[in-house]
Amino acid sequence: MTVRELCERARQVMDPVVFDYVAGGADEERVLAGNERAFGRYALLPRVLSGGEDRDTRVDLPGAPGASPVFVAPTAFHRLVHRDGERATARAAAAEGAVLVTGVAATTAVRDVVAAARGVAAEPAVWFQLYPHPRKEVTAALARRAEDAGCTALVVTVDSPVFGRHGRDLRNGFTDLPPGYAAENMRDLPGAAPGALTAIPMSAAPGWPEFAEIVAGTPLPVLVKGVLHPDDARLAVEHGAAGVIVSNHGGRQCDTVPAAVDCLPAVARAVAGRVPVLVDGGVRRGGDAAVALALGASAVGVGRPVMWGLAAGGEAGVRQVLAALRDEYAHTLALCGGRRNTDLTPGMVVRRDGTW
Repeated sequence: MTVRELCERARQVMDPVVFDYVAGGADEERVLAGNERAFGRYALLPRVLSGGEDRDTRVDLPGAPGASPVFVAPTAFHRLVHRDGERATARAAAAEGAVLVTGVAATTAVRDVVAAARGVAAEPAVWFQLYPHPRKEVTAALARRAEDAGCTALVVTVDSPVFGRHGRDLRNGFTDLPPGYAAENMRDLPGAAPGALTAIPMSAAPGWPEFAEIVAGTPLPVLVKGVLHPDDARLAVEHGAAGVIVSNHGGRQCDTVPAAVDCLPAVARAVAGRVPVLVDGGVRRGGDAAVALALGASAVGVGRPVMWGLAAGGEAGVRQVLAALRDEYAHTLALCGGRRNTDLTPGMVVRRDGTW
């Protein structure tokens, strides 16, 4: 079953309001659609007589040596689409050798997510995503929670000074989690009563000095997510980022920005190999991953496809998504004359109109 077929299967089994939450984007959803369309503007120009029978698609990422080139991007509220929620996603990612980025909006606490992954793999790569909190003690507590749980990296999302406007959710009246569900990582944080939840605020106040404080305050590598401008990529590296994730939040924040993959080449040039560059947004097939790696990414993240797989088939559905994308990518790599990820280069990317 392809990713698109899983999406249709998920649509059939999911609550329509929850499906809209997962599938929807900001405002008129131009960026949401543009992320997918952008990959269609690129083509790969294969090399011939340069391949081999064996291919190695593994990639070394911060806190994740030898990982799959396809990782699970942070997505919220997995238990809304399947009873096993983030635990099922964690087991699937670990089984497929993929990095899982779980985060503050998970409906399962990070310690339980890592424990589920460890039930499948001895040393799974689970990264923890967070937003810089206006109260630094909350940010520090979240980082410590991830460290104690066994996460191998932090991912700081920086593209959300305010909440995106989600038209579908507003029309459906979906403005809060239903009873019995919560963002469990926001429980028992500084300043809250025992057992109480702290809100996940979006704030424009934190800046690069605050990001540098997060880096300095943890032994974990810290990646920055939500970068589109090459100058911000340079600043991220200068302030200690261990990786840069090119992302427009899956089209869920600002509806006037470019597609993430269109921003990737300039960011990769700005970073100049000092840290890995990753990208998410619009990846729906292994060929998309091949284009992204040729344009300078080390790995690609998928969010909605994972949620569709989870809704359609639980842990097995997520494994199907991750395995299919990885295998399609490896097949494309072979067809382009490659044996390893670095065999895909910017010079092999052309526009569909034939221009370089």
